[in-house]
Amino acid sequence: MSAEKCCSVVDLRQYTLHPGRRDELIRIFDEAFVEGQEQHGLHVSGQFRDLDDPDRFVWLRGFTDLPARAAALNGFYYGPVWKARGGEANATMKDSDNALLLRPIELSAGYPKLDTDRPPIGATEIPSSVVAGAVYHRGSADDGFDEYFADRIVPVLTGTGATPVATFETLVAENNFPALPLRDEIVLAWFATFPSDAAYAEHRRQLEFSATWQHKVLPEIVCRSVAPPQQLQLRPTARSQFR
Repeated sequence: MSAEKCCSVVDLRQYTLHPGRRDELIRIFDEAFVEGQEQHGLHVSGQFRDLDDPDRFVWLRGFTDLPARAAALNGFYYGPVWKARGGEANATMKDSDNALLLRPIELSAGYPKLDTDRPPIGATEIPSSVVAGAVYHRGSADDGFDEYFADRIVPVLTGTGATPVATFETLVAENNFPALPLRDEIVLAWFATFPSDAAYAEHRRQLEFSATWQHKVLPEIVCRSVAPPQQLQLRPTARSQFR
């Protein structure tokens, strides 16, 4: 199944954890919550340590459509795996409500599909790669920001080594699993992959010295946004497909 078909609806979830407990949550998640969720028909495409915040865990999951989302989340959160391990996971979390409901604008071949290789349960080798990107906070769904992103932002990102692998925007729809709240915001989010910290640092260096980015693109992003962009610098876990 293509990435677009398996992930036409996507949850981007960012958890703030109690200090020092991120590795504990990742152990539980990679051990029980990947296949434990996927058996209900969703796709856990990536899970990450936030490199800018030692107490934040970020992950992505996709669904074929909104009815599939409702069915999968009801199946998982009222099923035996969450019943057995959910208490352990919740004990690590300070805030789990930072969640966005998205739809893909574009997914390249680098975005994982259902059959993308995933290291087995028990894997411990953390990739050296970085998944990075940003969340832009828009004023409305019809503000033309998606076109501006494609026409003006993507060429600069690509020219500095950050070709987007995945671009999403808010899916304006009622939350069909209200037990898990969603942020009521309109956003555009993008992700790119880098083989190493050094490669990501070089991209940031080139952006810093790009006159087009600093004097044209970045001021326009600020002008079009209702809140400062969130920069994401993420390290895939040992079992993350997206890496």
